[in-house]
Amino acid sequence: METQATSPEPTREELDAQAGTTLLEFGAAWCGFCRAAQPLIASALAHHPEVRHIKVEDGPGRRLGRSYRVKLWPTLVLLVDGQEAGRVLRPASPAELEALLAVQR
Repeated sequence: METQATSPEPTREELDAQAGTTLLEFGAAWCGFCRAAQPLIASALAHHPEVRHIKVEDGPGRRLGRSYRVKLWPTLVLLVDGQEAGRVLRPASPAELEALLAVQR
């Protein structure tokens, strides 16, 4: 699993052109739901080392989150070869994340 913090934040065009499987994690450092989801996300990604993980700090004025129509945090968007293959809002169970990551196969 490769995790990238976003500074600078990738552009939508860069993500659309990216080959392979990428999990975008939209959230905010102060978000309680985001912090609570971290162990679930880390555990799920540990079983999928082929998935690139990009954490995106979201909020007012952040264009990338708007381009993916993110309204709640955390929102996880799975991209396969730059195309959205699935998403999960506020994951609450390992099964939700496993189902999302299984889409890539």
